[in-house]
Amino acid sequence: MEEAFQLSTPAPSPKRRADAERNRNLALNAAMALLAEPGGTLTVEAIAARAGLGAATVVRAFGGKDALLDAAVARLLGPVVQRARDLLEQTSPYEALDTFLRELIAFQARHHAVNDQLGGLDLPATTALRADLLAAVEAMIDGARRDGRIRTDLDLAVTTALIGATALGVARGEHPAPGLADAYLTVLLDGLRPPAS
Repeated sequence: MEEAFQLSTPAPSPKRRADAERNRNLALNAAMALLAEPGGTLTVEAIAARAGLGAATVVRAFGGKDALLDAAVARLLGPVVQRARDLLEQTSPYEALDTFLRELIAFQARHHAVNDQLGGLDLPATTALRADLLAAVEAMIDGARRDGRIRTDLDLAVTTALIGATALGVARGEHPAPGLADAYLTVLLDGLRPPAS
């Protein structure tokens, strides 16, 4: 599933000095590497050590810890949002939802610990991308409801919250048996089918 979300490299700002740009990229790449490690700690010190830079240099490159973590998490989340949009354009809303949830659970399983480290931080880019992701999932659900593939007796917000909480719960759980995540999703989606008339 890793190939479903391809990271993009942000274009360098022409106004930034070459060494400042280099330090920024080193810090961002170090943060991305820590995000990819199970149990990785997202502190300025850990990022600086991974980047081979001083902590003050890392903070200066982004203007603060919150901005650094926001840039790193947004860079991680951006391709996920784009994947959701692409699926909506390429297939039916229900198929997009089914495919995306399976990929999202795999993604969240690799990165769910990151969420625990972001509480109380000012992350405007990450917050905006989370809103975009929610909107894309709601569009999948809404389209699947219109197509008669998902029940309409539950409010859209309730259905979205149910799907989101289940996906996150599955991602955070330990799965001793292969295919357990697929089984959870199958049961969830079966339960969301319109009731037989």
